[in-house]
Formats: sequence, C-alpha cells, structure tokens
Amino acid sequence: MPTTRGSHGRRPTATAASLATLLLALPLLVACQPRRSSQSLIVATKSRIDSLDPVQASRIGVMQVLSGLGDPLYAIDDNGRLEPRLATTLPVLSGDGLRARIPLRRGVLFHDGTRFDAAAMAFSLRRFMAIGTLGYQLSERVESVRVTAPYEIELVLKRPFSPLPRLLSAIFLTPVSPTAYRRYRDKPLNDRFVGTGPYALSFFGGQQQRLTPWPRYWGKRPANAGIDLVTLSNSTALFGALRSGEVDLLLNGGLEIDHQQALRRDAAAGRLREAIGPSQEISLVSLLSDQPPLNRPGLRQAVARSLDRATIIRRVTLGLRSPQRQLVPPDLPGSDPTAWPAYDPAGARALYRQAGYCGGRVLTLPFTYRSDIPTDRLFALTWQAQLRRDLGDCVTLEVSGMESTTAYSQLDKGALTMLFYDWIGDYPDAENFLMPLLSCSKAEGNRCLKGNSVLGGSFWTAPGLEAELRRSSQLDGPERVALLVAIQRRVAAASPYLPVWLSAPAAWGGLGVSQPRFDGSGRVRLGELRRLPAGARMP
Repeated sequence: MPTTRGSHGRRPTATAASLATLLLALPLLVACQPRRSSQSLIVATKSRIDSLDPVQASRIGVMQVLSGLGDPLYAIDDNGRLEPRLATTLPVLSGDGLRARIPLRRGVLFHDGTRFDAAAMAFSLRRFMAIGTLGYQLSERVESVRVTAPYEIELVLKRPFSPLPRLLSAIFLTPVSPTAYRRYRDKPLNDRFVGTGPYALSFFGGQQQRLTPWPRYWGKRPANAGIDLVTLSNSTALFGALRSGEVDLLLNGGLEIDHQQALRRDAAAGRLREAIGPSQEISLVSLLSDQPPLNRPGLRQAVARSLDRATIIRRVTLGLRSPQRQLVPPDLPGSDPTAWPAYDPAGARALYRQAGYCGGRVLTLPFTYRSDIPTDRLFALTWQAQLRRDLGDCVTLEVSGMESTTAYSQLDKGALTMLFYDWIGDYPDAENFLMPLLSCSKAEGNRCLKGNSVLGGSFWTAPGLEAELRRSSQLDGPERVALLVAIQRRVAAASPYLPVWLSAPAAWGGLGVSQPRFDGSGRVRLGELRRLPAGARMP
C-alpha cells in the first residue's frame, strides 16, 4: 500500500525535529515525513486511514479527514440547520417530487486547478453510485444524475425523498476532480485526494495525513498553517501524547472510558479544552425474533424491561454515555425519548411468568458481545450480574465474545440470539437510523426474509411497516415527525431491538490551541483551530 506519495505525486520533504520525535517515539512512521510549520497542528486519533477516496469512505476517521479536504453540497450548522455549500440553494423539486434541480456555486477550483462545475459534480455522484462502499445510499433513491446547465444538475429520484438535502450533506458525496480521477472512474484512488476543500492533501500514509491550506479556496481560509492527522495504536499512547503536549488535539474515537473520564476532569479543572459534538451513535442489542425463544413477543418485552440502563451506564461508561430508549438520537426530529419501556423488574417478572419461567424454570439467553471492544465485555458481564441480582430465578445470560467482523458476518445468518453493537448514521436524519434497522423487502407475516432487518439480526417486521417507513421519507414537517414517533412506538411494542445508550463525539485540546468546535454532522471544524499566543492560553 503506497505511503509516501502526496496529493500531487511528489515525495514529501523531511520532517521537522519535533514531529519526527513524536512519530518515532510513539511510534507512528519510519518513513520521511512532510515538514511541519510552527503553526501547524497535530490532531491524534486511533483511526487508521487506508484510503481517502470518497467511494471507500465508511468510517468516522475517514469522514473527519474528508471534511477538511472536500466540500459537501450542503452542510449542517451547529443548530442542525441546512446551509448551502457547493450548492447555492436547497434543491428545487418538481411538482411530483421526483426531480430535484440543484444550482451550483461558480468560481470553485479543484486542488489540481481545474474547474468545478455541473459535469464534475455529476461525474462524482455517478462514480459514487457505481463503486461506492456506501453507494446504495444514493443509488437506492436516485435513478439518474443529469447535467441541465453548466452549473446545475438534476437528480431524478425513484420516489419522493424529503431528507434529500440532509443526504447530500454527507461528506462522502464531496466531488473529486474528473481530470485527476479519469483513470479511476471504476476503481478507487486510495493514496490521493483532489477535491475542492479548504485543505489540500500534501502527504498520505496509513498513520499520518498532512493537510495544507489550499490558497485558491473559494470560502473562508483555515485559521492555521496546516493539520497533521496522526494515528496512535492504543488509548494509552493517545492519552499520554495529549497530556505531554506532543499532540495539540485528541479525538475520542478508540479512547478507553477511564482515559476519557480523566480528560473530562482535566477539562473541568481548566487544564484542557473540551468539546462535545452532536450524538449520532447508538448502541443496541438485536434480538433474533424468528427463532425460539425470542420469537415470542412477550419474552422480548420481558427482556426490554429487564435492562437497568442507569446502573449499567454508571458502572460501564462511568456516566459518560446517556441512556437511550429509542432508535433515533434525541436531537433529530422524530425522536421519542420514552418509546421503549423503562427498567421494570416487577413487570418483567410478570411477563417471564406468563411465558412459563421463574419459580424453578430459568430462561437462558445466549448473549454475544464484540470481544475486541473492551466496553462491550464489561456491559455483558454487568448486565449478566444485574439480571442475576434482580431476576435470577427467571432469566440468565450465557455470555460469549466474538470478534466484530465475525459477529457482523453472522447477523444475517440467524446465528446470534442476541448481539450488542453500535449504529452510526451516515447523515443526521431519523430515516438513516430507522430504515437501516427495520426496512424489509420480502416478508411472511412478522418475519422478514430479505432486507435490512435481516442484516440487522432481528429478522422482524410487521404488516404495513415498510409502507410506513417509505411514507415517512416522503413527508415533511409535523406530519412526518408524528409518523416517525408512531413507527418507533410500534417497534418498541415488539422490541426486536433494545436501545441501550447514546454516544457523543468528543475532542480535547491543550491550552495552547483555540476551543475546538463540532459541526452539525459530528466532525471537528479543523479550519477553525489555531495556535494561541502564550498570553491567551487560558481556558
């Protein structure tokens, strides 16, 4: 895998001593590195970056880097409102809602100096639909992309889709230069990126990416002289690098809970700057609903009432995550914070008894956690102990671990009775949390035979649910919100999934760096970061 080519194919120059010391000591890279300006900033994370081609993007770390290198058609501000970026207005819809015309910004250049226009945007969207890892996000909704004017495209939709502008805010839809990607129309270009963003890529490696301000950027210029995004292998290295001042900003992905708690205490004491972004990640348990014993709705309801979220979250996450009783993050329209039942051991016991358990017969539930996620194991053991304490004569968990990739591959095979995992929306809209877990294209009664419900491991559906989901994506305003809430309550009554907690992105910076901020999509605004003079280094 290439590790030494910059965004224009040139080898990077030798690194400055301070960056070389950091990279070798932790260690990150052994190859030569780009020179670091005294004003450039080091941002550290655990996310290794193997490709910066938007068609390969699916992980949070890649999305963060792309947010500095590229522009979306639309962006979501701190208050959750849409604002045009490469588009100049919101999509103009035809009367039937099946055609969306999008006027584009003029005077924008790609990092190779070529012009951004409608042909370039159409090239990028078609390429993403054809070979993108998340290409289905567009291809399932868009029939075709047309160039209707030099600076206007038209999306022909398969059906009306009200969250379209929010989908088009996804950074994986950022345009790329047709000139630079001409030979990569049908394959990824992993070690380069030629887009329109405020930074250009000047060095790429799996453990480091160097972002340099693009002097011909159409919008507001970065407040810093560059960003070095570096990958450290474990939580201890990340934690130590920030505390020692070897990195300027630390993102919380991959940090152990106790390290996050210590950093929050440092921030509260004025020793660090802290930022918390919008919550877009839910952790949940899938319940295999088409096989015994959880094919009985009453038992799934009993399990739903058996989870003491408050106690578990306090012990497992040290209170850093919040209880979640819905499938939609609370900041999004359509959320229903009390959709799922609260902890109710007496109610759970009554349901277990109705199913023939308790008083001498104990229900044994196989529970699988991801063995490569330390918090998952602690959750499994804590819930197991809580059930033993409160309902031990009725139910018990048979706990086992499985590596994440293996576990995900088993979900659609019906091999896992219960699995604990995370879901992160690709863009902030309720549709992107409900459809991926509940959509079903082929069903028999309440059993899903084909669709996202199978991929999610629950195999559950209900008559008319698919029609309600599709209708919710065609509505807008209060009518849509009411339908989304009704869908969640219908799902909660059947409990094929059990929401557990909500996670929010966080970042910590040293006092020598300005206060970090997140955008409405949960990414740090890299261009706003700046190094502060010594006299201004107060929290």
